[in-house]
This record gives sequence, C-alpha cells and structure tokens, in this order.
Amino acid sequence: MGKNARFVEESLEELAFLTSSANAEVTCQTTQRRERIDPACFIGRGKASEIKNLCAEQEITTVIFDDDLSPAQQRNLEEIIKCKVIDRTRLILDIFASRARTQEGKLQVELAQLTYLLPRLTGKGVTLAQQVGGIGVRGPGEKKLEYDRRRVEERISKLQKEINKVSEHREQQRQRRQRVPLPIIAIVGYTNSGKTTLLNTLTSSHVFVEDKLFSTLDPTIRGLILPNKEKVLLVDTVGFIHKLPHQLVAAFRATLEEVTSSDLLLHIVDTSHPEFKKQIVAVEKVLQELDALGKPTITIFNKMDLIKNKPLLPRLKRKYKDSINISAKKGWGLDRLYDRIIEHFGKDRSTIELVIPQARSDLVNLVYEKGTVLSRKYNGKDILLQAQLDQKTAQRLKEFIKKKRRRAVHGVRGRRSD
Repeated sequence: MGKNARFVEESLEELAFLTSSANAEVTCQTTQRRERIDPACFIGRGKASEIKNLCAEQEITTVIFDDDLSPAQQRNLEEIIKCKVIDRTRLILDIFASRARTQEGKLQVELAQLTYLLPRLTGKGVTLAQQVGGIGVRGPGEKKLEYDRRRVEERISKLQKEINKVSEHREQQRQRRQRVPLPIIAIVGYTNSGKTTLLNTLTSSHVFVEDKLFSTLDPTIRGLILPNKEKVLLVDTVGFIHKLPHQLVAAFRATLEEVTSSDLLLHIVDTSHPEFKKQIVAVEKVLQELDALGKPTITIFNKMDLIKNKPLLPRLKRKYKDSINISAKKGWGLDRLYDRIIEHFGKDRSTIELVIPQARSDLVNLVYEKGTVLSRKYNGKDILLQAQLDQKTAQRLKEFIKKKRRRAVHGVRGRRSD
C-alpha cells in the first residue's frame, strides 16, 4: 500500500513477535501491493478469497492485519474469510491486557479496549466475548455479559472517572515526593530494549524481566544513590512501539505522566536490533505526543555485548555525539552513565544559604521546585534554607541570599552505594 518492501518485511517481523508475545503461533504470512486501499475490505476481494482458502487448508483460526482496519472492513473480511480477523491495534491491546497486574493497569487497559470496541458493536445484545474471542480473550472479554452500546458508553464513562482518580492520586504522590525533593529520572525506550534490566542493574532490584514485548506496564520507582552520594529516583515506564495505538496513549496518560514530570530522560536503545534507528524515531514520536520530546535526555545505546559490527560504534558516536554505550546485562559502561547523570544535575549549580520570610511560601516552593534543599531551619519569622540552585534561580532569589556561594558542585567518580 505504498510502502517499500523492506519496511513491510520489518513490520511483519515485528507483528510476528507481537503475535508470539500473545501466546499464538504464526503459521504463514502474505502481502498485497495495491495503488490504494479498498474502502470495503482494505485488501482486494480476490486476495481475501485467497486468504480464505489458505485458512481452510491450514486450519487457521485468526487472521491478523498489520494495519488498522475500520469496523466495516473487519466485518466484511470476516464474512469473506470465515474466521476471526483482527488488526495490529487489537493485538497490542490484547497483549497489554495479559500484562496488566495492578488495578490501575487493568482499568487503563479496559478503557483502551472498550474505546476500540465501541464502534465495532452492531445492534443490541452483542457479547463482548464474541468481539474479543480468539487470541487471548483477555480483559473485558472475559465477562460473559451482553453489552449494548449504551452500557459500553456508561462503562467507559465510569472507567474515565476512576482513571481520573488514579491521576489525582499519582499527582498527590508526586507532590509528596517534591516535599523531599529528589531528582526524577524516567527510563524510556522501545519495548524490549532493556529498560527494566537497566533499572535492576543500577538499583540492585529484582523487578521481573522477560524477553517479551510489553513485559512492563505499571511504572516502577526505585531510589538510586549516585557515586557522589546524591540520591535520585528512577522510574521504569511502559515500552513504546511503532504504531502504538492512540487508545493506549490516551488511556495510559496517567501512567505516562511520570515521563512528563521527570527531570531527566534516559532513552534506552537496543543497538543489537537491525532497525534501532527507526525505533528511536518511534520513541521520539510518542514523546512528542506526550509533550516530552524537549526534556533533557541522555541517549543510551544498550546491549553492546551483542554487537559484532564494531565499525558501527564510531558511526554512532558521530551521529549521536552525547550518547553512551553500555550493556545493562553485563554492567558495561555504567561508570560513564553515572558521570553523565551527576554532570547533568550538578551543571551550573552552587550551594547557597537563603533567609526567606515564612510569609513568602511561594519562594520556598520555588526553591524546592528548582533546586535540591540540603537543610531547612526556622529562625523567628524566617526560614533558613541551604540549597543547591542553578544560577538563573539563584539570581531570582539574590535579595534573600545570606552568604555568597560557598563552593561549586562537581561530579565525583566512585562506587555505587547499595
């Protein structure tokens, strides 16, 4: 459909991996080259009949399309092929449903599924189990209840309210963290790029790691003490993917806010993947959708222990000048990563002492928001703060500075503290 052959092959390989992650077996694959999409069936009716015969011969029960199908196209294809037809979005939603562990994750997945299914319900008395049967039958499809459109819309409305409460709860958690202001680092990247492995290696944690797509759905937060003794918080986030369904981005916005509220992003790249450059673009596209593309970011090329093409390394350095090469699994290159994190948070900062009237809570909040508070004391009607601040913020507070800057904060190499 206007795509080059290599792109189609790569996308189908990823679709096969997605299918395996949904615990289904790929029997065969087929493609069709057309000038334009058929509005009724997406592919030509002749090709649909060919697929029908293939399914009958090989006892195939489900056909998965790598592009989104409209509700009408899905129904028309199922009438011709005589077996279940789903698209890439539906498959990803099914995988998310199987991975959701917490109540929050399950709510978000169900909202995404019902938003997807709503336009595909026809008439009254349609069983959701019929709609989502086949691969997985997960999430709301497990409920043996009959839904009509009105009841689905009511359920979506209820889920949105519950997720709004989750978002409010997360915001309260963030506000509590800000009272003990620690820098927040969000680990982002394409699914299966090694984000959770890096979290475990840096923090000596034991978060579950699996060589499957979307093994992490719910954000995990861990504390990390850097070699210079500064403490930061690491957040492991859900993996991104090419053509990530917009229903999921919308439903998981409460979770993905951990990315937008962070101080630094670690963009993990699976350098061993032949199409890692396209994966970088896909991740940046999602970050742009979250209004987080401009945040300070360290690009980390992971899985260096699997790289056999050594000439690739200098080319990476030339194109991604500030990047770091590591192996999260082997622990290679972590000293350099520590140095870069320390350099980022210590850049242009100095330690100053402030005397702020208790009535100026807005200025106290500014110090907590923009800097790291080392100590807080009360002296009559004043609050005495010792804090590390950047030059711009210090300039705004110059009339409240008790003493001149005592010393610059520099990164110090050392061993990681357990």
